[in-house]
Amino acid sequence: MDYQAIIDKYYPEDNALKRLLLTHSRQVADRCLKIARTHPELRLDSEFLEEAAMLHDIGIMRCDAPGIQCFGAEPYIRHGIIGAEMLRQEGWKRHALVCERHTGTGLTKWDIEQQQLPLPHQDYIPETLEEQVVCYADKFYSKTHPGSERTVVEAMRSLEKFGWDGVRRFQKWVDLFE
Repeated sequence: MDYQAIIDKYYPEDNALKRLLLTHSRQVADRCLKIARTHPELRLDSEFLEEAAMLHDIGIMRCDAPGIQCFGAEPYIRHGIIGAEMLRQEGWKRHALVCERHTGTGLTKWDIEQQQLPLPHQDYIPETLEEQVVCYADKFYSKTHPGSERTVVEAMRSLEKFGWDGVRRFQKWVDLFE
């Protein structure tokens, strides 16, 4: 099964949410592929990057975020772990890790406990370079403003509310991927 078949399985109708998901995910995938082309020394798996970028937000359909046409019951912060569960059921375990590790610049157990987030108490930090690239690329594109692209400074500002550790992690990625 390819990534489009998985998207079509969970989003069978052509509606506003599916179009938003595809627009956002394509933007993220294209940025990931550009990073892979620009940095051959990183030996990134381009096929995996595209698949993972296209699937990283698959769990949004089960979340409550009416501003982006999501009318599910779960808090939006859970879309990553929901998507990971969906992809594990499809046998896409490596891609599932990208889903659960892409929120912010990753979340630590400490972050989850301190902010009392409705997530299992464990670390969700991107580990592999591919996980980091998808997480990084995702920060440039908001689903509430499809089609637009943030600058590095705007992306960093959007992360400040989550704490300085995430901003520092993002800055390391800027240095590595730009």
